Amino acid sequence: MNTYFTNLNKELKNYQRAIPFLLVDLDILDQNIAVLKNSIHPKSNLRIVVKSLPSFELLQYIMQKTSSTKLMVFHQPFLSDLASKLNNEVDILLGKPMPVKTAEYFYNNLPLQHNGFNPFTQIQWLVDTEKRIEEYISLAKKLNKKLRLNVEIDVGLHRGGFTSIESLKKGFTLIDKNKDFVEFYGFMGYDPHIVKLPRILRSQKKSLQLANEFYSECKRLVKKEFPELWNENLTFNGAGSPTLHLHKNNSPTNDIAAGSCLVKPTTFDIPSLQEYQPASFIASPVLKTFINTTIPGLELLKRFFTKDSAFIYGGFWKADYHYPKGIKQNNLFGASTNQTMINIPKNSSLSVDDFVFLRPHQSEFVFLQFGEILPVRKGRIQKSWSLLKNR
Repeated sequence: MNTYFTNLNKELKNYQRAIPFLLVDLDILDQNIAVLKNSIHPKSNLRIVVKSLPSFELLQYIMQKTSSTKLMVFHQPFLSDLASKLNNEVDILLGKPMPVKTAEYFYNNLPLQHNGFNPFTQIQWLVDTEKRIEEYISLAKKLNKKLRLNVEIDVGLHRGGFTSIESLKKGFTLIDKNKDFVEFYGFMGYDPHIVKLPRILRSQKKSLQLANEFYSECKRLVKKEFPELWNENLTFNGAGSPTLHLHKNNSPTNDIAAGSCLVKPTTFDIPSLQEYQPASFIASPVLKTFINTTIPGLELLKRFFTKDSAFIYGGFWKADYHYPKGIKQNNLFGASTNQTMINIPKNSSLSVDDFVFLRPHQSEFVFLQFGEILPVRKGRIQKSWSLLKNR
């Protein structure tokens, strides 16, 4: 570990400039991709979660390595950016119900340049209520185009989606009556509660059983009562990084969403993902170092503060200090997005212009705070990757 970050520190100090960087180690990423591929049933599709990997080059890299052509998108600006870059082979599933006004904005502002992507036949819009279905039917009529709908079902998380077969019947009746304008394209049932729910409330085995039973019941409803809406190519999406391993066998899903596990921020340091290794780091240069710590108003007590200190470029990210070991934010001085004071152990050799390394808590928000991603291969910085447009 020491050698790994010592070498990265040397590489960064020789780089073209010294500012906070977001690093993605491609060798570790490759290892995580191999673990992920082994965790998914051969007949299931991998759907890569864009919000967790918000860079077109990063997405391209993972799609090529996994042979996946399926993405899950949660943000309209990302969708618009991708629509200008993707080809005619990619299928996009919205990961949350998009306000219909935003969907209409997307269609009214389609990019002029594209690589063959069809925004009507390659997008599944997520709908979670009868009202939402009605809104998308109205939008399809206004656009005079047929839209694909994926129906969100509540498999136990209780964050939205259809909660009963009876309410689902009403939604399907609407879709069935408007087949000229909307097409049923599958279900999405998100289930992180299965591994996060305290066992005292319900066991993981029971939570998984209940989720799968309701999912299967929803599928039977379509087959039995709305057979004209059924076909063998429907998308039955589920999982996420924490629960993808639970869908390898005997799952009602055929479409597994994952993203964060590939770069593994600290939020995903959980038992179900122990085979994955951290592949993303923040690197920030040291601007100043001090013997002992001096706090404004407490200058006379300086000799009692035995820790040495330093100020780094930036800070206050959703991240944990990772290397050198033992460094931490000075809470008396407080956090800063400009220059953050850190305490450093007496035995540390940290100097001005050295880099400190942090692990992000999550990738979907933290990555966007940096202007680019620096890929690293065998300890060497590669050509930078851009981030998706966020506005």
